[in-house]
Amino acid sequence: MGLMDTFRERRSVRAYSSQTVEREKLEALAEAVRIAPSASNSQPWHLVLVDDPVLKESVARATFSKVINFNRFALGAPAFAVLVVEEPPLLTKTGSILKRRDFPLIDTGIAAAQLCLHATELGLGTCMLGWFDEGRIRRLLGIPRRNRIALVVTIGYPANDTPIREKNRKPLDSMRSYNRY
Repeated sequence: MGLMDTFRERRSVRAYSSQTVEREKLEALAEAVRIAPSASNSQPWHLVLVDDPVLKESVARATFSKVINFNRFALGAPAFAVLVVEEPPLLTKTGSILKRRDFPLIDTGIAAAQLCLHATELGLGTCMLGWFDEGRIRRLLGIPRRNRIALVVTIGYPANDTPIREKNRKPLDSMRSYNRY
């Protein structure tokens, strides 16, 4: 699969088979995160992979509630990647303040994208979740209070009956320009 094919193939998967994700594949995803680029090579992330069945269910339950239940599908995910933003080195922190850009969060987003794209290459599906009970997941996984959870990503083999929908994207001419906005 070429890189552009991988970009086009990647989808937010919300239905998974019950097949366990092999540790070798989880390690490959960790490597994709490890080699992601970051501002000043700060690598301001920590990746927590969750595949223990009991813990996995607890993490899944922390991504929805009785009122907000659109992430309920996470209960069917065989594994999770929790991307934690760590305190960056002084140079990156200073740059973030001076430029008013959250470089550690941007860098962690790049790492998450690499994880999801590599998962696609490995035949896995993913879905990035931004809605979750951060305090609850932090307690479940022993994440220090000083660190923020950027994203929770579901990981698994897509269910065979999952319909593949065409991605609804803006036309190129409406989102790109040359030399001026």
